[in-house]
Amino acid sequence: MGDVDDGAARTGPLMPAEWAPHTRCWMAWPCRESLWGPHLQAARQAYAEVARAIAAFEPVTMIARSDLTADASLTLGQGMSILPLDHDDSWTRDTAPTFVITREGKLAAVDWRFNGWGGAHPDHARDARMARRVAEHVGAEIIASTLCTEGGAIHVDGEGTALVCTASILDPGRNPSLEKTDVEAELQRTLGVSRTIWLEHGLIDDETAGHVDNLACFAAPGKVLALDPAGAAADDRAGLEANLAALRQAEGAAGRKLEVIALPSPAMARREDGRRATRSYVNFYVANDAVIMPAFDDSADVTAQKLVQAAFPDRQVIQIDADVILQGGGGIHCITQQQPAVP
Repeated sequence: MGDVDDGAARTGPLMPAEWAPHTRCWMAWPCRESLWGPHLQAARQAYAEVARAIAAFEPVTMIARSDLTADASLTLGQGMSILPLDHDDSWTRDTAPTFVITREGKLAAVDWRFNGWGGAHPDHARDARMARRVAEHVGAEIIASTLCTEGGAIHVDGEGTALVCTASILDPGRNPSLEKTDVEAELQRTLGVSRTIWLEHGLIDDETAGHVDNLACFAAPGKVLALDPAGAAADDRAGLEANLAALRQAEGAAGRKLEVIALPSPAMARREDGRRATRSYVNFYVANDAVIMPAFDDSADVTAQKLVQAAFPDRQVIQIDADVILQGGGGIHCITQQQPAVP
């Protein structure tokens, strides 16, 4: 766990918590045929189902390659905005900007360095430009970061606390020369974070090398939902137990001891290529007045839904089958990025 000077944190921008009001949700239309293979059309239908569920509560803008705008529009149906923009992949949590609010109350956008998830996908040049182009489109001030990371690697409570996973942010393929203190200083500068809680272990076969949005997230200041090691695959269990222990010992930036609620681990499943699917109920999207969370046709679906509903009592919780999305390597949180409303 790391601390940055509180006074310094208050002088920078602040990343609102995901449950703060949104202006819109950003998504991107699946297009990488080498990734999706025979699942491409099913993935587009799954993305459309998520987009329509979110659009009932807040506007959605779907980024689409110019040659796919008609297909996206027809599949999505009425009431959805399409932004023609060339891109390589369809994971806006990682490639769209991470939005923050400046001290002056203006919208700003953090442009992380993006290198295809530590080189997992070398053809990423257009995605590396997406954050800046989206920020320019909405007129947000751009905050260029020296940190090579993605939005799914960071989760905040809106009070200056961040959850991150060591395996991802300190991945040698991303930031080979950085120490934890370097990361903490950059999160303070860009997101207003004054306390960073480090989880050491990602999920096996997570090609992001361990994004935190599969492991834990804030449901409110001082309240964390985290993946339960019970029921997890045997080789994931020790890492998830260590993560839970770290969370239970941690305090947020406001000095509040964390309340940790364990979400069940769904049964293991495999992707088309044989790798394990990173199934996680933590990988959900908090919309205005709703939570859009994954289902896996698993016996734990109902229990997970009830726990998320209890954590967000004022929001409607909607479950959508996410197994097709997981064939591409991510979940519902991974394919969405919120743009906060400016106070």
